[in-house]
Amino acid sequence: MTRTALITGISGQDGAYLARLLLDKSYRVVGLAPRRGSDMFWRLRTLGVADDVRIEYADLNDAASVQRIVAREQPQEFYNLAAQSFVGTSWEQPVHTGLIGGIGVTHCLEAIRQTSPHTRFYQASTSEMFGKIQAPKQSETTPFYPRSPYGVAKLYGHWITINYRESFGLHASSGILFNHESPLRGVEFVTRKISLAAARIKLGLQDKLFLGNLDARRDWGFAGDYVDAMWRMLQQEAPDDYVVATGVAHSVRDFCEAAFSHLGLDYQRYVEVDPQFLRPAEVDVLLGDPAKAQARLGWSPQTNLKTLVTMMVDADLQRLQSPAAA
Repeated sequence: MTRTALITGISGQDGAYLARLLLDKSYRVVGLAPRRGSDMFWRLRTLGVADDVRIEYADLNDAASVQRIVAREQPQEFYNLAAQSFVGTSWEQPVHTGLIGGIGVTHCLEAIRQTSPHTRFYQASTSEMFGKIQAPKQSETTPFYPRSPYGVAKLYGHWITINYRESFGLHASSGILFNHESPLRGVEFVTRKISLAAARIKLGLQDKLFLGNLDARRDWGFAGDYVDAMWRMLQQEAPDDYVVATGVAHSVRDFCEAAFSHLGLDYQRYVEVDPQFLRPAEVDVLLGDPAKAQARLGWSPQTNLKTLVTMMVDADLQRLQSPAAA
């Protein structure tokens, strides 16, 4: 029997890579997305899967719309990837961020509980929940201390997932994913901002790149690797929570150096710090411990930072040189 998977946030980076992974495994994929005027599905087209995904329009703030689709589809798996996912914007839109990242998760779980309790649920948690870190390397047992409205909202979503698992016996798991990037990352994120600027500067289209804290350190992996961990969680007999990370941290400065040097450029000539890009409350270091995911899921990252950065810079260079294909 063909398995059906629902994906919220299917228009995003992770949603697109996950859709491709599931289609390759012969799933029937249904994407939930809000109605918007702009082109939402360019990532699905980039991966060549747009015509293979069925799109249903739903808003996670509207419990009835989510419940209607879950009741009709009776999916074997539900991946909740929807969020206002840009940390910087969460200070400007704290209520919206909280509604989608927190209450929206409850709407998904309640729809499953009431209409399709056999459905296995995945919640996209985040390393931003650790925030002001309480341990040098963060694992599933490290205390949380979020430092942004985004992190706070995601923490609600994380705990309500655990609560529904323990209260109602749902197969509900959370992936505490550390930073994961790709050529499909939005240009508002620092990694894509860097890769695009490096390509533009190489082509003479830009002179400078202005960033915030160059010394902030993150555990960066490839989104295409991380969606495989999501799928593996829902194949387990028992639900649980897992840190998904590379176990290696690099600074924003390191990312800049890798991106510019790939194009034969010295980042120090082009990158400048602009105070407007500093966060109200900075998270200095995030470094994950993926030992549990490696041991229980058999998962490990396949892409190192240099390969990831090269992939992103080359993709942006190609887009700029062939804009019609972007």
